[in-house]
Amino acid sequence: MSKRSRDAVGVVKRHPDGFGFFIPDSTDLPDVYIPRNQMAGVMASDRIKVRVVPEPGGDRYRGEVIEIQERAITRVVGELHELNPKEGVLLDKSFAWGCDLKVLVTDQMGAKPGELVVVQVKTYPDSEEGLTGAVVSVIGDAADPIHDSMRVLHAQGIPDKFSEACLRAAERLPLEVNESDFAGREDIRNMPIVTIDGKTAKDFDDAVFVEAGKSGFRLVVAIADVSHYVKRDDPIDQDAVLRGTSTYFPNFVAPMLPEKLSNELCSLKPKVARLAVVADLQLDFQGELVSSKFYEGVIKSHARVTYGQAQEMIDGETVPEIEHVRETILRCADLAKILMNKRMREGSLDLDLPETEIEIDEAGMPVDIMKSERLFSHRLIEELMLMANIAVARALKEKSVASLNRVHEPPGAEAMESFQNFLRAFGYKSKLTGGHLQKQYSKALDHFKGHPKEHILHMLALRSLAQAKYAPEDLGHFGLGFSDYVHFTSPIRRYPDLIIHRQLKAALNLNSGYRTYSQAELETAGSMLSACEQRSVKAERLVKSIKRARFVHQYIGETFEGVISSVTRFGIFVLLRQFDVDGLIRLENLGGDRFEYDEELLRLVGRKSGMTFEIGEPITVVVAKVDVEIGQIDFTLPEDKTSVDRPRRSNEKRGPREKNSQRARGSRVSKPRRPR
Repeated sequence: MSKRSRDAVGVVKRHPDGFGFFIPDSTDLPDVYIPRNQMAGVMASDRIKVRVVPEPGGDRYRGEVIEIQERAITRVVGELHELNPKEGVLLDKSFAWGCDLKVLVTDQMGAKPGELVVVQVKTYPDSEEGLTGAVVSVIGDAADPIHDSMRVLHAQGIPDKFSEACLRAAERLPLEVNESDFAGREDIRNMPIVTIDGKTAKDFDDAVFVEAGKSGFRLVVAIADVSHYVKRDDPIDQDAVLRGTSTYFPNFVAPMLPEKLSNELCSLKPKVARLAVVADLQLDFQGELVSSKFYEGVIKSHARVTYGQAQEMIDGETVPEIEHVRETILRCADLAKILMNKRMREGSLDLDLPETEIEIDEAGMPVDIMKSERLFSHRLIEELMLMANIAVARALKEKSVASLNRVHEPPGAEAMESFQNFLRAFGYKSKLTGGHLQKQYSKALDHFKGHPKEHILHMLALRSLAQAKYAPEDLGHFGLGFSDYVHFTSPIRRYPDLIIHRQLKAALNLNSGYRTYSQAELETAGSMLSACEQRSVKAERLVKSIKRARFVHQYIGETFEGVISSVTRFGIFVLLRQFDVDGLIRLENLGGDRFEYDEELLRLVGRKSGMTFEIGEPITVVVAKVDVEIGQIDFTLPEDKTSVDRPRRSNEKRGPREKNSQRARGSRVSKPRRPR
């Protein structure tokens, strides 16, 4: 960039201290610092026009705000406080607004102080009235855990209600499948196909059948035919695309489709006829896809099998309720093992991290938090779904039909270097260079198999990877090691899958009522649906953080064993062993010593004592502070640290490689994890 002033348009990020960072649309401009005195009236993520001015005597630039072009914040969620008899106020706790928001009593819809409200912004901080708004919805008591999910949905901009037009359209749909819809479909109702899902699942997207022959396996994956009922641009479709995905919280779901579709008409419930899009695949005994055909079918699930039941049967036990589908389940297991082994040999990353299971009572309070374990029956379904997704991707490619691919790019140089530093700090000397990068990652992770730090290293590996997204470009999936990959198997809860169903039907002329999406339409859809997915992921993480904080609040002042999961310049993050909960020990709470950050070995080192805090080291902590509203937990060190639980000094040697002798306490079976 030349050393002269110029005007630019972009987005601004507001720092809690009041200054900002301007991110220009133009890629030939760097991010620009905006001083506090220039941020008056500017809110987080506003689109602004800025004059970028070089600072004298240096290479830095700063921005002078010319105008605010578009406001990012139009609705906010917060707790209503009484300011005076005529006004209430929402406090700027996130520091995103730059000032508190006032609400006249006449605009409060009868909300009481202490209640969570949704407020539509009326005027902004740069106006004569300042930041003001009107209540459009009252959620309820801010302290009531039952409202955590609704608060987060509103805060993330995820719709929690369907439009009237959508609900009317859903109401007009039949309660059961009409036999008139069977015309032109392949009837496979006699096939002993089954669903395998979690105990609490209601929206059954997929059903499977496997049989072995002389030359290999026949795999049939039947997926709910949502596209038959939800047509492009109809009211249900319009609501679904705004959501992009279903959002799952503990004991709560914000569905992409109305319940009549998601839990009833489209759900592949047992012993009833359902419409499906079927992938009928032939594979050899090495797991290679030999041939595929796709058709609109009519199916009838012969059993609703839970993961626990399937696992018992795979383990050789008798399960009376599902004995009639034993052969199907065992053949599914046989094929899944072959597919999984093939995938791992070819370099697919096996970052099989346990998920967090939060048990919630009827009042919304967490009663337990634990690490969940995945059974082989979970992997069974995942492997069969992965194969169906690959087969559809290849079919669309062979037909030269544009596709909305599930893309996962390789990690960037900076992320790779960071992960390499972690490995080096753990004593792994080999470099992640040359050859098949996935295999290099897998080799490094295998080196620590059974090590106490294995779980931490898997977390660090995951952080080093790029975020998967949807795009029409055929860039492959790095994590899975696939060159061709789409999402096809969950159209009830993911809109990209619904797009793929429509593309497949149009490409194969399964029904003349479908037209393909253009490249431009897929570009737009990919960007929007990737953003919807990230919005949902962010909301799910936030609710889990809030529930963790509510749970840990009862243990303030108590001591727990943990392991250091991350080290930063401002402190260390600690993951508790007893509960799947992590929190921060701030730098100022690490003791009287002055700690410095060692970038090479990724640790904090005390200048006087030589005491170190390193990733993966055991540590004892005390629960010091909990902020339920933002889901934040602070730990401190015990006043009397013993020689057993203290951090090592920097000159102490590591012991021999330890083996993980027992499982973490409080583990249980996890919920399903469908293909990524």
